[in-house]
Amino acid sequence: MATIELKGKVQGMYNQVVEKNPGQVEFHQAVKEVLASIDPALKAHPEFEKAKIVERLVEPERVIMFRVPWVDDNGEVQINKGYRIQFNSAIGPYKGGLRLHPTVNLSILKFLGFEQILKNALTTLPMGGGKGGSDFDPKRKSDNEVMKFCHSFMNELYRYIGADTDVPAGDIGVGGREIGYLFGQYKKLTNKFESVLTGKGIEYGGSLVRPEATGYGLLYFVREMLKLKKEVIKGKVVAISGSGNVSQYAAQKTIQKGGKVITLSDSNGTIYDAEGINEKKLSYVLELKNVKRGRIKEYAEKFGCEYYPNEKPWKFKCDIALPCATQNEINKDDAKKLINNGVIAVGEGANMPSTAEAIDLFLANNVLFGPAKAANAGGVATSGLEMCQNHIGLSWTFEEVDAKLDGIMVSIFNQSTTAAEKYVKDKTNLVIGANIAGFMKVGNAMLAQGIV
Repeated sequence: MATIELKGKVQGMYNQVVEKNPGQVEFHQAVKEVLASIDPALKAHPEFEKAKIVERLVEPERVIMFRVPWVDDNGEVQINKGYRIQFNSAIGPYKGGLRLHPTVNLSILKFLGFEQILKNALTTLPMGGGKGGSDFDPKRKSDNEVMKFCHSFMNELYRYIGADTDVPAGDIGVGGREIGYLFGQYKKLTNKFESVLTGKGIEYGGSLVRPEATGYGLLYFVREMLKLKKEVIKGKVVAISGSGNVSQYAAQKTIQKGGKVITLSDSNGTIYDAEGINEKKLSYVLELKNVKRGRIKEYAEKFGCEYYPNEKPWKFKCDIALPCATQNEINKDDAKKLINNGVIAVGEGANMPSTAEAIDLFLANNVLFGPAKAANAGGVATSGLEMCQNHIGLSWTFEEVDAKLDGIMVSIFNQSTTAAEKYVKDKTNLVIGANIAGFMKVGNAMLAQGIV
């Protein structure tokens, strides 16, 4: 069943979104995919149409925009734009990351926030959907400059967030350093030590497994997907894009499970290691990216493997593809290459990394496909577990958190297959299954709370 075909009432709903949000193409894409998927559920539940659940769901509850002035190391005043999209709080406080990247704009943040609603619903934890960030670029900035920006950003953001209101986390450009600066300023401004940010350092309320969570969770989901074809990760050749947090720990868990990782990438190009990236080589990547903040090309120079400037990893023969870099990194042509090279499963580690046309190709060719809102939910799930630990004042061991994460990913998979089987009689269509499962939970909560 296609994922991008719109008919009848959902086509009209989509047209309204485009008309009300001109030029926001990423947001349009995310809404279109969800609307096409949930159409069978809407037809089965006319109460959603009467209460205008979809029309309310696609409109954020609140959009906050503000300026972020800061002073660089040369004494020059710099100005950036800051955002927080508080999208939906039907099942819990707004929850979603902060992204620091030059490409950040309303369209990207609204697509991410909209996806976050359904993703968070799938985790089984009480979290609504939100997203935020700035067009600030932390690359090539000193620690002092990043700190000044984060403090200025929080000077405005603190008015709108709180442990029971909105709990931001990290995303692209926001790691432990940035979360620390943001949390310190929030604490100073409010005189409160509370679970207002996740991804914190272990020393001040963070959770074990949080750095690993999205990558580990992705592999737990892929493991479940492969069971549909009676396959396992062990012995499989795996192509991974990106070389940041998600990619690093997806690679680590793949290696632990006996898979062979052959690619990593960054915005400059792709490395192809035919021998496979082992634990020792991966340790080099972690230091290169997390400490030295270098480029993946340096890996090729050190280990003597192939490097392809300005290319993506999807032309190489592999069994499993894990796009973990950014949105729309797999297009129709990339999908054709992967299919022709024998890929049997694709798990999305990034947010919306596959175009609608690519997804349809995968499904039409019986490639197992794990959509981002299900497959990469491990990060926000563990953020939710961090919130739980903060609320009860306890810290769980690595093994305890990892086991809870594994259980949540299995639950997400089971919810998705159950919904797909119920509404389209095809439990392998995890795109439709994940969208419907998340939508039903949020929609029913909205119905119960009335027109608010």
